[in-house]
Amino acid sequence: MKKYLSLIKFAHTIFALPFALLGLFLGLKYMEIHQLEMDKPWWQSLILVVLCMVFARSAAMAFNRYVDRDIDSENERTATREIPAGVINPRQAMAFIIINSVLFITTTAFINPLCLMLSPVALLVILGYSYTKRFTALCHLVLGLGLALAPVGAFIAVTAHFEWEPIILGLAVLSWVSGFDIIYALQDEGFDKEHDLNSIPALLGKNRALNVSIWLHLITAAMIILFGMLTGGSWIFWVGAGIFLVLLIYQHLIVKPNDLSKVNLAFFTTNGVASVVFACFGIGELLMM
Repeated sequence: MKKYLSLIKFAHTIFALPFALLGLFLGLKYMEIHQLEMDKPWWQSLILVVLCMVFARSAAMAFNRYVDRDIDSENERTATREIPAGVINPRQAMAFIIINSVLFITTTAFINPLCLMLSPVALLVILGYSYTKRFTALCHLVLGLGLALAPVGAFIAVTAHFEWEPIILGLAVLSWVSGFDIIYALQDEGFDKEHDLNSIPALLGKNRALNVSIWLHLITAAMIILFGMLTGGSWIFWVGAGIFLVLLIYQHLIVKPNDLSKVNLAFFTTNGVASVVFACFGIGELLMM
């Protein structure tokens, strides 16, 4: 179990799961406001959404490690990952991927027909991301899209239809994740160029890549503000949004083109704290309404 948790970097679930929970509570509030009857208790929806998140992310991360195993073995930074290091062999990884994919689709069947119908599309996006670095520098946006499905999917799990508010929240996640993934990719700029792999840093260089990341995070800020306006956010929401945006600014202050020593601090710690804080304040806002 420890080996597989390390394979999928389970701790990184902290990026998308808080937004999925926010999407779920947004859906619950929508049903309450419109006096619509739910087909199952809220806690069942919560359990099913969390299970979907775990299964989908486990499949996606393991597939990424499986597809990139030869590349990872040549990169000094990633050579110690489980598959190139021989801790988990490719056949075991593929079995793990298939099991989690089947469990994900099966779990959506217990939610509602729309979630079941959309589950193959979600898998196509989150698994397909692993190949994008081979043909487009926009791979960061595909990763962002994969995580952006979390709040939208959680909302649909409760309401069984689309609304603009969770889509705006999903766009905030898309630009946020894309932006910090570009920062993370700065570490492999030279390796990507040498091995004909595509990324924004490899295409534009460190300075311009950081500028692109800044612009993406400006879009994130705009989407967060728009989301707050559409949902009629009170001071509770805006405090959480303010902390989230300050942490976005902070990660750009600590990462410099000529100093990547704090990339991991910016990538994991700062963004992990930002997502949890924003979701807690956002959910708190919905519960107080």
